[in-house]
Amino acid sequence: MSEPALIKRGRPGYDQHAILEVAVAAFNEFGYDATSMGVLATRLGLSKSAIYHHFTSKEELLDQALDEALDGLEGVLLEQSAQVGPAIDRLAAVLRGAVQVLTSRLPYVTLLLRVRGNTDVERAALARRRAFDRSVSALVVEARDEGSLRGDIDPRIVTRLLFGMVNSIVEWYRPEGPEDAGQLASDVLAVALDGLRVAPGSTVSTGLDRLDHR
Repeated sequence: MSEPALIKRGRPGYDQHAILEVAVAAFNEFGYDATSMGVLATRLGLSKSAIYHHFTSKEELLDQALDEALDGLEGVLLEQSAQVGPAIDRLAAVLRGAVQVLTSRLPYVTLLLRVRGNTDVERAALARRRAFDRSVSALVVEARDEGSLRGDIDPRIVTRLLFGMVNSIVEWYRPEGPEDAGQLASDVLAVALDGLRVAPGSTVSTGLDRLDHR
């Protein structure tokens, strides 16, 4: 993925970021493959050459759009709250951060969740997304092993369910709606983790005993 580019300014009202926002909206509406530079030029009221002043290709637009989503998600893993403390607290911090990235960068994350690996840019983005998923999966295993999460549920299933819940937000969340992003993150944590936590004083199998009897 390319390094974040300096903002280029051309026609008034359309700097690089403004063009990128319009492009992402079009990619989400029509699909990346079906969105031509001509479609973008029409939406912007610009000539194609004016767009090329900011971006060398449609692929570069996609590259920067996916960077916007992935940089946010990867940044969550670098926060102190995601690196220090019990695994269950770090997992909660990552989930909260992921919801906040999703709600604040909704069009970009929506685009990320729709790429299928048809181009080099998409394949690179999917590799980064899988790396993020693996980091969350590792936290689920750590939380299970430290006794904070139920061990009778396969961590791989837990991880898929967590991602399914968080990722589904792109289908219905609207920034202008009544749902507050901060409260939404708290609600996700309550639903996602409360049913998985080990209650104080209780003893739950780690799941390893099941493996011993296979």
